[in-house]
Amino acid sequence: MTIQTTTTGTTLTIILSGRLDTVTAPQLETAINNNINGITRLLFDLDQLDYISSAGLRILLTAQKTMNGQGTMELVHVNHAVMDIFEITGFTDILTIR
Repeated sequence: MTIQTTTTGTTLTIILSGRLDTVTAPQLETAINNNINGITRLLFDLDQLDYISSAGLRILLTAQKTMNGQGTMELVHVNHAVMDIFEITGFTDILTIR
């Protein structure tokens, strides 16, 4: 998996590509933790994310809980395969997906 982060003002955009699973989830967690201070808007671009496991879902849920206390979080460009996983797990009711 590759992780690209861009900060513009108080907006952090994280672009993910590849597979977000047990092996790669700690990398994302580190990237979030290293960049989240002072952020009021967190965007995840998931257009190139091929797969997300329960470990990846946990990272997104943790990020959502953090952002509930300091701003907003949105998932954008969610592809069909990942959207199916969000729908099956009920995450479409928890996360803001655009």
